[in-house]
Amino acid sequence: MPGKKFFQFERRRPIDEVLDLIKNKYVENKDVNTLADTAIVAILAKLDPHSTYIPASELEEVNEEINGSFFGIGIEFSMIEDTLNVINVLKDGPAYKAGLEVGDKIIKANDSTISGIKSNADRVRDIIKGKLGSTIVISFLRNGKAMQKSLTRDMIPLSSIDAAYMMDKTTGFIRISKFTANTYREFMESLMKLKSRGLQQLILDLRDNGGGVLDEAVEIADEFLSGDKLITYTEGAHFPKKEFRCRRTGQFENGKLIVLSNEGSASASEILLGALQDWDRATIVGRRSFGKGLVQDQYNLSDNSALRLTVARYYTPVGRSIQKPYTSGENDYYSDIQKRYLHGEMVNADSIKFDSSQLFKTHSGKIIYGGGGISPDVFVAADTTHASPQIARLWIKGSLNDFGYKYYLLHPNLLRQYPNAQIFSTSFNDAGDGWRLLESMAKKDSVQLATLSEKDKAYLQKSIKALLGRQLFRTEGYFMVHNQNDPEVLRALEIIQKN
Repeated sequence: MPGKKFFQFERRRPIDEVLDLIKNKYVENKDVNTLADTAIVAILAKLDPHSTYIPASELEEVNEEINGSFFGIGIEFSMIEDTLNVINVLKDGPAYKAGLEVGDKIIKANDSTISGIKSNADRVRDIIKGKLGSTIVISFLRNGKAMQKSLTRDMIPLSSIDAAYMMDKTTGFIRISKFTANTYREFMESLMKLKSRGLQQLILDLRDNGGGVLDEAVEIADEFLSGDKLITYTEGAHFPKKEFRCRRTGQFENGKLIVLSNEGSASASEILLGALQDWDRATIVGRRSFGKGLVQDQYNLSDNSALRLTVARYYTPVGRSIQKPYTSGENDYYSDIQKRYLHGEMVNADSIKFDSSQLFKTHSGKIIYGGGGISPDVFVAADTTHASPQIARLWIKGSLNDFGYKYYLLHPNLLRQYPNAQIFSTSFNDAGDGWRLLESMAKKDSVQLATLSEKDKAYLQKSIKALLGRQLFRTEGYFMVHNQNDPEVLRALEIIQKN
């Protein structure tokens, strides 16, 4: 007798009977598949905040984040005044090879009009993305002239390394934005590049890294820890204990290491943070991490949807579970960050709430706590100077997002003047053009820069250079400039110079 299929039962369940009755007897026609999805979501809500149902329509996009790539043409775009503007062209991608340039305005993709109407970013992405090797014809305007190019879609990487550069002759900086299937390889390429340039101490930035693939974080931890040290272990009611240990000699086991963390650092980031803190390998600088210590496995279902189910908890080497409480419901769980602001934790280290019943010690005997994230060794208060309603409006309306692009269009020779991000970050000085441009853009959003507070003006002055750095040199250009005034980065440099 053949074995039973996954999720097959000997008799029908009441939920199946109810859905059939709705389909065949209800007063109106209803999409029972949608109702079934709603029922699944309601069931999972009774479990934990991280067990989720992924409809078939969303699964491809979710898997792209995990895999670290998708199939497309290799452009970054922005909808400006209902027109799709090419903001950046990925080097060696299909658009680059076909000759698309920054500033091109795309009108059509195959037979789909994507300018002149209220197109949203998701719709545009759905049109431009497609199967590997498929062809798409792009119609666009360049300096008012109509042009057309045929492009063959290819794999487009979603890099998880935002920046990797030398801050001085011996200090390097690497920022990891997420953990995908390619993160360890990308990290090692960055680390070896910096080592070849004299790296002796490293600032590793995990702020706002919401996690991802656990194994990639484990592999990176192995590069910092010696011997066969325990990195993490996982365990659940139906998930036997599994240990993750160092397996090789790491490439950075002895250099000074500072790791930046904040309330947005979660999951795989916390695995890395916890291992380095437990073994006294790094100094954690910033604020308490998110507090996600649950492990999910993804199961594909018969209709091409998927269930991401929590199967275990992960623990740091000394046995800490850093999962924060979630018994009060999902809304309470995700409002925890807001509560940290209200309780003063974001600006005062003494306000951090420890679970004194979960007391542990690091390898050297330093007291640490479980039960709700990784607390930093050195606290740095959150920067709230740019939280005014006027600044928020400039972000929401898109003026700040589009500023670098519009400045570049007015100064097309910038890349000749500043051929790399390092030269730009140390040499560029806005002579007032940037402020005047931002002033005119802000007026369209009903924001008068002259009436802003001095703090807001100072924030915008710093943003001008950073946003232009992002336009010219993508995320590395942004962080190379931004880090010059970043409180956590500056504190990390102080610690390195003192020790």
